[in-house]
Amino acid sequence: MTTPTLQTALFLASRPKTWIAGLSPVLIGAALASSKGPLSWSLFLYSLLFSLFIQIGTNYANDYFDFLNGADTAKRTGPARAVASGWLSPELMRNAFSAFFGAAFLVSLPLVYACGPWALAFVFSSITFGILYTGGPRPLGYIGLGELLVLIYFGPVAILGTYFVQRQEVSLPLFFLSLSPGLFSCAVLIANNLRDEESDRAARKNTLVVRFGKTFGRCEYVTSLGVAYLIPLLLGFFLPVLTLPLALLLVRKAWSQDLVPLLPQTAFLFTLFTALLCTHCILISSL
Repeated sequence: MTTPTLQTALFLASRPKTWIAGLSPVLIGAALASSKGPLSWSLFLYSLLFSLFIQIGTNYANDYFDFLNGADTAKRTGPARAVASGWLSPELMRNAFSAFFGAAFLVSLPLVYACGPWALAFVFSSITFGILYTGGPRPLGYIGLGELLVLIYFGPVAILGTYFVQRQEVSLPLFFLSLSPGLFSCAVLIANNLRDEESDRAARKNTLVVRFGKTFGRCEYVTSLGVAYLIPLLLGFFLPVLTLPLALLLVRKAWSQDLVPLLPQTAFLFTLFTALLCTHCILISSL
């Protein structure tokens, strides 16, 4: 692959195929809030930008710290990484993730004003875990905590936070529904970890797939998708079930040897799932 331009390298390093993980819970939370009354579109935009900036900042930090930790090598079977490929210097990538986390903090300020100072705890923890996921003396993603962090921050924290900013309340059914996009984001992460199992093992990046093997990872992937579909169904949201045939194809793909397409295909399924769930939330909210 020829060396891309600076702008292209930064775009590719942001891993746009994973952006849905940050966008989905905000869209779902806003769709649910809109069924209860008019939205504050400015607060919705700040929520969307905050989540997206955290997502991109985390991806940049992963590119930077995985290079420093030796996790990105020629043995990787997935897309090339910007620093490891020499497209961007480590210093530039460090500045990039710092800039995006800084931007995330700035756009969070109107949200904090709307919610109260206590919301700063979620802002700072989102930034902190975005760095510590692959950075620090004991990276959380390297000890098998990736799925837990993704489930919490791209599920309940993002959806409940988006809804609370608009309506100043949350509910138990809303919490249960918020687990669904979190589990879908877990499935995206698991697809990544299945693909990178060999290079992660060599770099001592002890994801759950590395710790317990690919069979465990495949079962984890299937379970994450299955529960992600089951929760909205039990709460009366039926439209997302229309994407189930594609989900079944991906379950079959997860048990094949060709795991490279699994992540982008899971992200595409996640996008369709989000669109249908948002549509149902807006038209016939049952929460």
